Amino acid sequence: MEMKPQDGRRSPPHREVPPVVGLLLAMAVMNALLYLCLDHFFIAPRRSALDPRHCPYGHFRVGQMNNCSAWLSCEELRTEVRQLKRVGEGAVKRVFLSEWKERKVALSRLTSLEMKDDFLHGLQMLKSLQSKHVVTLLGFCEDDNTILTEYHPLGSLSSLEATLNLSKYQAVNTWQQRLQLAMDYVGIIHYLHHSPLGTRVMCDSNDLPKTLSQYLLTSNFSIVVNDLDALPLVNRSAGALVKCGHRELHGDFVAPEQLWPYGEDVPFRDDLMPSYDEKIDIWKIPDVSSFLLGHVEGSDMVRFHLFDIHKACKSQTPAERPTAQAILDTYQKVLNSLRDTVTSQTREML
Repeated sequence: MEMKPQDGRRSPPHREVPPVVGLLLAMAVMNALLYLCLDHFFIAPRRSALDPRHCPYGHFRVGQMNNCSAWLSCEELRTEVRQLKRVGEGAVKRVFLSEWKERKVALSRLTSLEMKDDFLHGLQMLKSLQSKHVVTLLGFCEDDNTILTEYHPLGSLSSLEATLNLSKYQAVNTWQQRLQLAMDYVGIIHYLHHSPLGTRVMCDSNDLPKTLSQYLLTSNFSIVVNDLDALPLVNRSAGALVKCGHRELHGDFVAPEQLWPYGEDVPFRDDLMPSYDEKIDIWKIPDVSSFLLGHVEGSDMVRFHLFDIHKACKSQTPAERPTAQAILDTYQKVLNSLRDTVTSQTREML
């Protein structure tokens, strides 16, 4: 028997959505998501001002450690740390990649007894200045002249360009990330100038390569200072200034007040060399920051916006140079301004 429709009406024919419509809808969704995420897309996530590894004095926490551990003792360093290979050497220390409880660590050994005072000074600075700005101290043994610190596989800032040129790091090789590195560096200088131990001067920095070697690049692309062997104190209330070493300095990387002021006709004498203050660190900031900014797209734009503050850093009169905090504030303003500009331009394109 033939079945007849009950209401005499036909069902509407099925229509397929044209592919071009689906494509347009997908693009609209993608644009909306991009619009919402612009602030995170154009700049690396900001690091917390608090140190996530914070532990009580005399303790540390690194990597995936859940709890703080006391600094390792002489006995623990001798029995639990396995030395692997030498990875660096300076006038004061030899540094060895080592292993402790399946973690890579850096073991520093005194090079010669003549440098022991500098070695112990650096150890005291490490112990007293532990913070997010300073490499993490894991232990030490004064009897054996050894110091154990956190190992950072990306090495010192000297190898920054080689690191960022690797294909796996291309995503962070941007003017935004590089400016953040410069802010980290200036933040360290500010910390040293206002440290718990008073105003400290980064003396081991008489040329750019030497300065870069004092700082380490962490795996999350921040900077920590690693070498504190030459960190003298400026004490204005006691009339105590500093001199970085006992030899004559040359070149335009060091501040003018670090140069011999009496001309070539007068032989250099350390006892006649005037002392100076922390503003020698300020003089060097433009050169270090320019290196950190590199030559990626947008870095020259950043340099242009930092021209005035960097010009002030190069004042021949130390007292006229800005503080590290003033420089840091300017860097932050430039970062915010350029980020907002890029974000606004991109939104207009959507």
